Amino acid sequence: MFGIGMPELIIILVIILIIFGAGKLPEIGAGMGKAIRNFKGATSEPEKKEPDKIEENKDS
Repeated sequence: MFGIGMPELIIILVIILIIFGAGKLPEIGAGMGKAIRNFKGATSEPEKKEPDKIEENKDS
């Protein structure tokens, strides 16, 4: 995984904990989850809309 081992990952997590504090971590996690969900929705949206466009072209 990008050459990051367990010790490096633990150091990164400790630094994040020091910077943001334990109280902000759930908010950060929720925000990241929403961002990932929105990104997945945005990337799958064109696939959903294409059949509609094809049907519109057939009707014209």
